[in-house]
Amino acid sequence: MKKKTKDQLITIGSIAVLYLIVQILVKTGNMSSLMQGLLVPMCTYSLVAIGLNLCVGYLGELSIGHAGFMCVGAFAGAFCTKVLQGTIENGTLLFVFALFAGILAAALSGFLIGVPVLRLRGDYLAIVTLAFGEIIKNIINVLYVAKDGNGWHFAISDAKSMSLAEDSVWLINGAKGITKVPRLSGFTAGIILIVIALFVVYNLVNSRSGRAVMAIRDNRIAAESVGINITKYKLMAFTISAAIAGAGGVLYAHNLSTLTATPANFGYNMSIMILVFVVLGGIGSFRGSIIAAVLLTLLPEMLRGLSDYRMLIYSIVLILMMLFNWAPKCIVWRQRLAARFQKKTTKEAV
Repeated sequence: MKKKTKDQLITIGSIAVLYLIVQILVKTGNMSSLMQGLLVPMCTYSLVAIGLNLCVGYLGELSIGHAGFMCVGAFAGAFCTKVLQGTIENGTLLFVFALFAGILAAALSGFLIGVPVLRLRGDYLAIVTLAFGEIIKNIINVLYVAKDGNGWHFAISDAKSMSLAEDSVWLINGAKGITKVPRLSGFTAGIILIVIALFVVYNLVNSRSGRAVMAIRDNRIAAESVGINITKYKLMAFTISAAIAGAGGVLYAHNLSTLTATPANFGYNMSIMILVFVVLGGIGSFRGSIIAAVLLTLLPEMLRGLSDYRMLIYSIVLILMMLFNWAPKCIVWRQRLAARFQKKTTKEAV
């Protein structure tokens, strides 16, 4: 079996085992309500981390705007749900439509932003994507959309200019966001989306297009000299990365009763947190991104009883994880340990 195939099977198998364990704990009543409430956020952050890792680890471009793509997916999905809520009664089908709407909106945003932005590199790209995340959040906060018997009503900044009938329904209410969003997402939906995202990114990076993307990352000039279309492949990887982040946003939106575009939800700190998941899990390792997202989402809640020392321990764990992943001596030690394990496994098989 090829190493890449084995790696994929290990990742998907680990997710399946984790899913079964969680389901057993929930059904037997051995998981607290607090931990159950963290299941969907863990899936959300894992999805967005997978998308960002495709951009940072394989495309080699630093993006700090994936919270913006997550925001686009969240509001597009929630808006679609509000519009179709009276038409489609089946919750699963409604969530699927919302998911497609969120993914398409985020992918379109990624494409439109990528066309001018991917001409930049390094810190310049990071600053522009950060600006996009802030711009999209502020646009949503001044957008008003309502519907009544007379049709649709739109306004920017001034909601008082809208003449609404008594039967009007707010779809987007400025800074108040979208209210009464049905809770359609769950842990099972999150796991399914993670598996689909892994299937997409693994097939991409192991394909001809994925090798072209990695060639651009390693040496842009050499890749261009052999005829690789730089713009095409960079734009493709960036758009797929944004679409996966949009899927995470849809999952996030349908786990809340009210969706607002606040700095706490989709601000700069959210983008940095997702980037931390990618770096700590290992740049280029999708399995590592998922593990880091799960651990760092659970850790603050598990340490909540320690009061003032909670964030201190959290910071120490971050430092230790960074050293374990990137310190030269730790890398050598891990390689030796892996070689010994492989050698032992080979002897036992013989």
